[in-house]
Amino acid sequence: MSASTTPAADDTSVVPKNIRWVLLGVLTAMLLSMLDGLIVGTAMPVVVADIGGIDHISWVVTAYTLTAACSTPVWGKLGDLFNRKYLFLGSIVVFVIGSALSGQASSMGELIGFRALQGIGAGGLMAGAFALIGVLLPPRERGRYQGMVAIIQAVGSIGGPLVGGFVTSHLGWRWAFYINIPLGLICLVWCGMLLHVPTSRRGKVVIDWLGITLMTAMISTIVMAATWAGSTYAWTSWQILSLGAAAVLLLAAFIASQKRADEPLLPPRIFTGHRNFPISAVLLIVAGVAMFGGTLYLPLYQQSVQGASASDSGLLLLPMMAGTVAASLVAGKVMTRTGKYRIFPVVGTASLAIGMGLLSTMDTTTSRFATSAYMVLVGVGTGFTIQMANTIAQNAVELRDMGAASAATGLFRTLGGSLGVAALGSLFTRAVQGHAGASAEGGRTDIWAEGVSRAAKDAYLHAVAHGTQQIFLVGALCAAAAFAAAVFIEEVPLRGKPGSAPKPPKPEAEPARTA
Repeated sequence: MSASTTPAADDTSVVPKNIRWVLLGVLTAMLLSMLDGLIVGTAMPVVVADIGGIDHISWVVTAYTLTAACSTPVWGKLGDLFNRKYLFLGSIVVFVIGSALSGQASSMGELIGFRALQGIGAGGLMAGAFALIGVLLPPRERGRYQGMVAIIQAVGSIGGPLVGGFVTSHLGWRWAFYINIPLGLICLVWCGMLLHVPTSRRGKVVIDWLGITLMTAMISTIVMAATWAGSTYAWTSWQILSLGAAAVLLLAAFIASQKRADEPLLPPRIFTGHRNFPISAVLLIVAGVAMFGGTLYLPLYQQSVQGASASDSGLLLLPMMAGTVAASLVAGKVMTRTGKYRIFPVVGTASLAIGMGLLSTMDTTTSRFATSAYMVLVGVGTGFTIQMANTIAQNAVELRDMGAASAATGLFRTLGGSLGVAALGSLFTRAVQGHAGASAEGGRTDIWAEGVSRAAKDAYLHAVAHGTQQIFLVGALCAAAAFAAAVFIEEVPLRGKPGSAPKPPKPEAEPARTA
């Protein structure tokens, strides 16, 4: 790493005395965007029954994901240019307004439009939260509070379906959106009073409008291709191939624009400054695939094959989330005490590969205990990987790029999850439909209806188990590739521990000039 790209020693921040209370407000706001997707997913059957529009139901999720992904890097860069606190508070306001309007929707078209507005706010919540953590907590000190982040993420993953089911059953589907209003207002007041972020004075601010346009178009094509591939259109259809080609062209144009922009949306220096940043991006993409794949298809397997109750779908993931929280706590304490962190993504990706490899061996005879044990390994892997990858990425950039870098890592995780869900979903459907004698039409409800033969039920169970095996086998191979990347992480000293901030390296000697 050259002197020009190494974070200076004066990057060290003074950790506020009330940091835990400040973080609680920031993380609660982030929890809103995490909970929303899971709560709304639970409520969708009731929504369709009330306002109709089943043909466009997928766009309720797609509109939210699309605008959240597109707005994330924009929020992050604006936070670097302007005041992070006010932009974060602004994203809460946008999210709350979108939630209130979604609860008032009288048609599927209105709901999709309001969900798009809600997604814009969610992009700011995620980008702002991680950037604020990066600014408030130097990497060396972050391990002390890493458990709080892991617990919030676990609560979001487990509590979302449970809260969604309770709210929809007792209060109606509109309260799946209205519940965000009081929580959002609490976060707004909380962060407004307790959050204090130093601002860097800049001269004339230049906004990269061309970069924003190209990035939005590129992300839109990727998300739409991931949403439609394997479901609405075949992977080899002209629609998906055209979207893929457009995404490649837009990516090339975006990279070219970033090299020429005065204030680029995603500065090339964050990718070229140190190899740790692009490696962290790879780790976050793989971890995103693992998390999305695990939360989507493990409950399906447990309900269909092992007979677990659908009403407790959130609790089915408890072993994995427990492993994630425990691993994050351990890694955080060790990192803060010793300053060492390279070993954790290496061990994490190895644990992820082993856990997903074991999940790929599950069949119709696998016990719930064995499944839970495998899930713990996956949870440990994601716990050692996700939080550490974020910390490593933020430690590899300067504070002036913290917002852009944090937004980029969040974007990679989102895109990895979207593409992973599309690819794994297509693989699962094909495996189920192609398995001997299986009828993949309908689902578990049709298979368990009266009059269905035992042979048909057994064939369906074997088909679901086979599809699950294929999904986690691919996940294990991806985790193995991430392990190979993690080996190349360089243990750059963590900045930020009071009294021991790393000194900038000596400038490299210039080559001798020839006459």
